[in-house]
Amino acid sequence: MLAKDQREFISQHMKRNKLRVFMTILAAAMGCAFLIIIASVGFGLHKTIQDEVLSNRIVTEIELHGKQDGGVITDEEIDSIRNKDNVKTVVERISVPGYANVKLDGQEGYGNLVYTDLEAEQQANLALASGTMPRTNNEVVVGYQFANSYLTEEQQKQLESAENYYEEETKLAGTIRDTLIGKEISIDILDHETNEVNASQTYIITGIAKPPTKDWAYDQNIYTSNDMAPPVLAAFDIEQPDKNVTVHASDFQYVSDLTESLKEDGFYVYSVTEELGQMNMLFRAIQIGLVIVGTVAVLIASIGIFNTMTMAVTERTREIGIMKAIGAPPRLIQRLFLMESTMIGLIGTVIAVTVSYGISILVNWIVPIIVFSSIDEDAPTDMSIIVSYIPWQLVLIAAVISIGVAVLSGWRPARKATQIDVIQALKES
Repeated sequence: MLAKDQREFISQHMKRNKLRVFMTILAAAMGCAFLIIIASVGFGLHKTIQDEVLSNRIVTEIELHGKQDGGVITDEEIDSIRNKDNVKTVVERISVPGYANVKLDGQEGYGNLVYTDLEAEQQANLALASGTMPRTNNEVVVGYQFANSYLTEEQQKQLESAENYYEEETKLAGTIRDTLIGKEISIDILDHETNEVNASQTYIITGIAKPPTKDWAYDQNIYTSNDMAPPVLAAFDIEQPDKNVTVHASDFQYVSDLTESLKEDGFYVYSVTEELGQMNMLFRAIQIGLVIVGTVAVLIASIGIFNTMTMAVTERTREIGIMKAIGAPPRLIQRLFLMESTMIGLIGTVIAVTVSYGISILVNWIVPIIVFSSIDEDAPTDMSIIVSYIPWQLVLIAAVISIGVAVLSGWRPARKATQIDVIQALKES
């Protein structure tokens, strides 16, 4: 029998029993759609949390938290790290055990004094909203929210009566921020315990860093050169300062390998891949569990396919007998019925995938609105909440399960068709 004739044989039967076949396809589609939708919730939560982790961190950054032998990270070791393959830059920040009192135009404010390698900071992530990078040691870049602590009393009162505190604060601080470039700031570094001034430094502001990507994040840092740290360290009687060292890979794909390499070199390290690895293990278990639950629905739908194919064999007993009488091999007869059950599973899967994507889009739009409306809050503008996410891998898994179950459901009736006695079949009217 030609392939065209086989397709026509299947099509004729499906058209002859439209309602029964339609209901079977519908049951198969519902089972497959349930599998995809329920599993997509696990994938959606995974993607939401993963995106949030990645958005809160510089994804190419690897933090060094000292050495496993308890020693201090030396300059020679840092130079060795810089020479590793796929390392873009290494940022060294020197920690001072004090806090800064910053004076601007005779008004006292605050800021976080950061002694760092400015060139490395710029290569890593430090970008300017305005101004230029420092060219001399007595010049600094200040964070975007540095101006927020210098609001006048009148502006503070205006802020207290504002409907949206943060928007109004940004607006009022903007008038101060626009005048910062070229101004002089005087910094007193005070001891945490005695509150006495241990050191003082004066700088000129040459640049303002870009605002943080998160609306709630505040950058009140004062970025200055590491060369300005020795006098302050001496004032605190510190010979060997603590260093915050971060390694920046040239691309995210190299972060995992660099992390392992630094561990082998004896460093305590942390990177976003460490957090993602632990999180992925947890969500992988959840996703597998949800797929198993969804598969139960597909198995229930397979009962309908089995019944439909069993009835098809019974109704076409005479046709099967004629086919055998004219020499049709059992393998051909079995293939015809397996093709029919496969077609039911395939059509049901296509419908299920289409419906699932539509439901996923609808859920992602409606659920966040309902949730945040119930708690009288607006959905955060800087966070994408994904309730349902359907990756192509999930579609492939669902299709294999759904079509595979359909084939298995049709296998037993197909085998039964090959065992029909020719003489008894031809006797039937």
